[in-house]
Amino acid sequence: MRILHTSDWHLGHSLRGFDRHFEHQCFLDWLLVQLRHQNIDVLLVTGDIFDNANPSAASQKQLYRFLQAAREASPHLRVMMIAGNHDSPGRLEAPSPLLELFETKVVGQTWRNADGEIDLDALIVALHDRHDVCRAWCLAVPFLRPGDVPRVETDGDSYLAGVHALYQAALQKVLLKRQAGEAILAMGHCHLDGGAVSQDSERRIVIGGLEALSVAMFEKPIAYAALGHLHFPQSVGGKDWVRYSGSPLPMSFSEIDYPHQIVCVELAGEQLKSIQTHLVPRAVDLLRIPAKPAPLSEALVALEALSLANQVLPEERWPYLEVRLLLDAPEPSARTEIESVLNGKPVRLAGIDVRYQRGDHKALDTEDPALGDLSQLQPEDLLQRHYQKLYGATVPDDLLQAFQTLLLETEASA
Repeated sequence: MRILHTSDWHLGHSLRGFDRHFEHQCFLDWLLVQLRHQNIDVLLVTGDIFDNANPSAASQKQLYRFLQAAREASPHLRVMMIAGNHDSPGRLEAPSPLLELFETKVVGQTWRNADGEIDLDALIVALHDRHDVCRAWCLAVPFLRPGDVPRVETDGDSYLAGVHALYQAALQKVLLKRQAGEAILAMGHCHLDGGAVSQDSERRIVIGGLEALSVAMFEKPIAYAALGHLHFPQSVGGKDWVRYSGSPLPMSFSEIDYPHQIVCVELAGEQLKSIQTHLVPRAVDLLRIPAKPAPLSEALVALEALSLANQVLPEERWPYLEVRLLLDAPEPSARTEIESVLNGKPVRLAGIDVRYQRGDHKALDTEDPALGDLSQLQPEDLLQRHYQKLYGATVPDDLLQAFQTLLLETEASA
């Protein structure tokens, strides 16, 4: 059985105000080709399918047209999707009755039975090959909010213990269901301890010890763990079979050098036979000029030298540009001068990253909070800055945890 793992599409995402529908369509069209060329039986999409809990009609159509095209191109293909922390669980699951007619299964949240126990069967999916033979079982676990996990009495973090208990209970149930020769896969949208993070674009999902989820949850007999949330593709904890596929597009300028990719997995019976990665072609370049923040005069020289004359591209393929400045004081004319230099160049100015120097001319690590781009800040950052301004201290842990819980509950109900 051949499986393709991808994640964190963030359909509907915009980069500093620029819509990215075209880039996502380029990726989805390329993915259709890969599904055929790689002879894929099952497509796993591990969350953050949409960029927000209330996706636009255009981004929803983009998803459903892709699923229709995938079914037409590969009639044997099965698709398995879970919700991420950006997705609305209910909205994602709503079209499930229709999608299942096209062999597409969606798991957005955990459900409880009449006794209040989590319905584990709703998280367990049999995966069939093109000949309709069951070859594997999948633990399809979406992003878990505090109310989604079993209640566990523990001296440690109850949420972390609940997540671990849920995976273990589902695994034990699968072990009773599977026959000899059938593999076990796990899906999850979470942050494992030790995973590399893109701070600019990955919404923190810390609830108590959430960031400390242990890779030990995915020990054998799990043949492969397909993970979502972290945009940098990576294996975790020295376990090659525990992987984040990463996002197919750079979600921020900090992800310019990420090797955006998909992961192709081949199973042989119960065992993992091989893992191959394939780089996603970049439809639109992201440029940071200068390479490091520099005075306005130096930045203007670098922009003047920017040569794109040989690139005859439609506007939808023009590169996004972030100009990086290092200033002693605000420069009111900076944007006007930058736009003047860029006039006539096939490039889209997506932002000006301004850093300021101290009196000793050492650059600050972060932009002046009063002048920063709010779109790049997490809600927790704003709370921390406001609390620091009012009380001269960091937010207490219990207050921060309550804020994060409220934030996630608000997103879930959107």
